[in-house]
Amino acid sequence: MILRRFLLFLLLFPLLLFEVQVLQAEGKQGPEKLDALVALAVANNPEVKAEAERWQMVVERARQAGALEDPMLMLRVQNALIRDPLDFKRDTMTAKVVGLSQKLPFYGKRDLMREEAGFEAEAERWVVEERRIELRRMVKEAWYQIYLIDRSLETVAGNSRLLDDLIRLAESMYGVGKTGQQEIFQAQLERSKMEEMRIGLEQKRRSLAASLNSLVFRPVETAVPLLARMTVTPFSLATAELERLALAHRPVLKSLQAKIDKTGASAKLAEKDFYPDVTVSLEYMQRDPAMDTPGDDMYGAQLSFNLPIQTEWRHAKVAEIQAERRMAMQELAAQHNRIRLAISDGLAQLERSRKLTRLYDQGILTQAGSAVESAMAAYRTDKAKFSEVLNSRMALFNFEREYHGAVADYQMQLAVLEGVVGTNLPPAP
Repeated sequence: MILRRFLLFLLLFPLLLFEVQVLQAEGKQGPEKLDALVALAVANNPEVKAEAERWQMVVERARQAGALEDPMLMLRVQNALIRDPLDFKRDTMTAKVVGLSQKLPFYGKRDLMREEAGFEAEAERWVVEERRIELRRMVKEAWYQIYLIDRSLETVAGNSRLLDDLIRLAESMYGVGKTGQQEIFQAQLERSKMEEMRIGLEQKRRSLAASLNSLVFRPVETAVPLLARMTVTPFSLATAELERLALAHRPVLKSLQAKIDKTGASAKLAEKDFYPDVTVSLEYMQRDPAMDTPGDDMYGAQLSFNLPIQTEWRHAKVAEIQAERRMAMQELAAQHNRIRLAISDGLAQLERSRKLTRLYDQGILTQAGSAVESAMAAYRTDKAKFSEVLNSRMALFNFEREYHGAVADYQMQLAVLEGVVGTNLPPAP
């Protein structure tokens, strides 16, 4: 019993030492919070800002919709004599004319223009919100990928130390003739593989950190501190509840609905084109006394209409808008279908990762640790081969990596589901 405890301590001591180093590193760099990073990305990301400015552009365009055209000012000299064009007193019909005219769209057109532009701005507004949700998902996925790299590096470092201990143990056993030299070479080969894996993981972490910093719009060389260990977030919502959340919160659905509403206003506006617009004109004519006449001033008023007799293009415009409306409705139905599929697939993957984490946490890791301990004890008493000890240790190493991979996959899938429904998911009670 004492020997088994000593061997277990020998195996776990390097891991404990590495944990102390991790805590010291975190204390120097300071922890980084995921929620703060998400908020920073939403506030600073230039792509989101560009979408916001595009929405503002459409809002300002909507403010222009339905505005009247500028009135027309007319200045005219009427019935002047050519032989004396500047003498306004030689003929009683000569007059100086000032006129104003204003084009007025048919009743209801201006309101429909404003309504159409308002729905267009509303659709663009939800595009901005959709981009923000996508950005939140990307930040969280990058975060959990870095988390997986950190846990993998931690496992690799601990396993490397244990392999170093195994190499020293094999060398001591070889020195007393209890093992062969090939076992030392085998352990050294596995140790070299650990170093190769560490180099690859560190490079991948730098790339992921640069991607995360790019999403947050800060210098790509900004250090991302070592992420602390986490457990899976409890979750218990069913498919129907997630679909209700998506219908209530997903911005892309609201954007498509605004486009459908816009086509309704556009269709009504197109039908108004079958009715004439009117132009109102008012003129004032100033006359000078001439030929024994007092030269009374005069005025003129006029209403003019366009004649909407070219109906072919008007009917085509109505048909175009109706086709656009049908297209938007089908796009909305397709988006509903994609959301249902994403929810179903996401829940299946979430359940798989949850079961795997529980299986590793409550069974496999404990059993693999006991197998390592048993193999070490048997090797000490010449009842097991060194290869059995090495194989059991590498098996535990792989199980530890797979466990952390399942935790990271679970959290990433949870972030994907949040993006699908368009809001943060409440944790299970």
